[in-house]
Amino acid sequence: MSLPLEGKTALVTGASKGIGKGIALELARNGCSVAVNYHSDEEGAAATVREIGAMGRRAFSVKADVGRSADVDRMFAESLGRFGRLDILVNNAGVQTWKALVDLEESEWDRVLATNLKGCFLCTQRGGRHMKERGGGSIINIGSGCNKWAFPNLVDYTASKGGIEMFTKVAAVELGPHGIRVNCVAPGAIEIERTQEESGNYGETWAPLTPLGRVGTPLDVARCVVFLASEAADFITGQTIWVDGGLFSKPAWPYD
Repeated sequence: MSLPLEGKTALVTGASKGIGKGIALELARNGCSVAVNYHSDEEGAAATVREIGAMGRRAFSVKADVGRSADVDRMFAESLGRFGRLDILVNNAGVQTWKALVDLEESEWDRVLATNLKGCFLCTQRGGRHMKERGGGSIINIGSGCNKWAFPNLVDYTASKGGIEMFTKVAAVELGPHGIRVNCVAPGAIEIERTQEESGNYGETWAPLTPLGRVGTPLDVARCVVFLASEAADFITGQTIWVDGGLFSKPAWPYD
């Protein structure tokens, strides 16, 4: 049986660990060759590449700060040089600062917005130019519950993720006539290395708040990305899909 993404190529930013790694691995399981971007975790990216190689798929790691134009240009040049084309782009790279608005340093705001929002813009622009020439492609931006909820102590992160949702809509409208679909996947409480540091027991903290009764995994997010990248989603663009177990559909409710 053929795989849904057989013969496709993908670039996943921030794929050395966490959700990005999960996405890169699931794309490979479904037939993709994958360019694995990283910023500082070279060994993590190498481990992702090794796991993809063990599936019999092509992969390589490419270092780039997605908030810097020169780095993004080099990353795309290397990816296209290796694969010859790019069918799927996943803008996953992201950082956050846990600090109150009144205490946040300007440099911290700039770092988060440069990586999360500017990086999404730069990569989508470069990817969109290539996909326009090729006659189509799929771009998936990774959002957050911060697309919808105001999270205290995450003002820069929340601003960047809210921006990504509206950026996704505009990109979808502009790129649609060229056969390029642009969507956003917004994870809920997902247990990864970073979120485990937020709470003594992340799962026990968030599972009771989630209607499906558990926290999510990178695979939960990755399966949605694969769907949006596949022909099954050919008429879906400009959308945000919540992969959250119902968490962000549930209001604060005093009668539980």
